[in-house]
Amino acid sequence: MADAIYTAEATSSGGGRDGRVRTSDGIIDQDLKMPPALGGPGGATNPEQLFAAAYATCFHGALRLVAGKKKVAVPDGATVDASVSLSPDDTSFGISATITAHLPGLGQAEADDLVEGAHQVCPYSKATRGNVDVTLKATV
Repeated sequence: MADAIYTAEATSSGGGRDGRVRTSDGIIDQDLKMPPALGGPGGATNPEQLFAAAYATCFHGALRLVAGKKKVAVPDGATVDASVSLSPDDTSFGISATITAHLPGLGQAEADDLVEGAHQVCPYSKATRGNVDVTLKATV
């Protein structure tokens, strides 16, 4: 891989899912709690929410990059949702994700094409490829 042009740093402390996470610049400084679905108290963020937020944001950027290269205007009001699920597997737990791009005003075929193109270039999609089940959806 080429030399990094940016590196983010974060530190988890206090017990993982029942602790705290902080980035080196202090912009993210959050308590973490297990969600009620996992037997925790909730009331704070968790790794799946953080991953969903990061994946949605990264994918949205990739979608705009692909649209720009194809000379397609991304509609005002376009959004990207990421759903990250935790499920039991053979050894502990695994994650899966659903990415839904809402592209009002585009045709379905054009929206599907942009979403597939974004999935090819999004760094989070590249990182999860072959390792995490990712379902792609486009709504118009």
